[in-house]
Amino acid sequence: MNQRHLAVVVAAFAALSAQAAPKATTADLIVLMDESGSMTGEQAWMRTVVPTLDAELGALGLTGNRFGLTGFGASAAGKPHYVRSFSIGGSQLGSAADWVTASAGLAASGSTEDGWAALNQAATIAPRAGAARNIILVTDEDRDNTDPSLTFGGLLADMQADRTLLNVVVNNTFRCGDGSAAMGIIGTTGFKADGAGGFSTCTGAFASGAGSTRAAYVDLALATGGGAWNLNILRNGGLHAESFTSAFVAGKVGEIITQPPAVPEPTTWGLACTGLLVAGWVARRQRRGTAAASA
Repeated sequence: MNQRHLAVVVAAFAALSAQAAPKATTADLIVLMDESGSMTGEQAWMRTVVPTLDAELGALGLTGNRFGLTGFGASAAGKPHYVRSFSIGGSQLGSAADWVTASAGLAASGSTEDGWAALNQAATIAPRAGAARNIILVTDEDRDNTDPSLTFGGLLADMQADRTLLNVVVNNTFRCGDGSAAMGIIGTTGFKADGAGGFSTCTGAFASGAGSTRAAYVDLALATGGGAWNLNILRNGGLHAESFTSAFVAGKVGEIITQPPAVPEPTTWGLACTGLLVAGWVARRQRRGTAAASA
């Protein structure tokens, strides 16, 4: 990707981050992919994005990055909804190359899509100490509510507890502070296509329009400190897709390179405090696993 654009975005995020905050030394990225019939293009796109993210992070000093994959959808129209986590090289999290191999098993059929159910399952993947924790959710549909027990506040609390940033690639529009169109936003920073396959940034950006996609996905992503992106720009292809991909990768790298790790190190908090944190995390995961089993 354009290294000048990446450097500018990373520098901007670094200037905004607290200087005293610990920085991650590696990253865990979990992709939640809609497996409905219209998503083959986005699935193929993610197979190029994951290795690119890994390479860009590695060049900036974050090595040993691990990637996870959860699919959600239905085996066919009218069939019950499912959520499934893929084995990445024999584990929940694996290398970028193993992720690409595993992603070949993604389906593209059915019509039911509940991204919240996928987020709920992703929360059961234990974070690694020292890792920035990120989730990328990709869907072209509103949320289909297959589990009324899941709430905006509950999902947000889970992600905040693990310092997880959520980015969503969805069917929603965004604008810069001057009213011009943006491909996506992270906080109030917008990303604009430059007409030549690159991008520029703008200030005062916001999600435009209203509806269940914004309420369920966009607002949740922004509440975590992450970002939201207009899937339709990617689908326009050509230079539009090039600009979108460059901006998305640069935005994600900028977030991750300045993100505190998901789990504080014992030397930071003290062994006793860490023991309490781990006990609380285990209890929370156990409660979630029991609820999932009884659903």
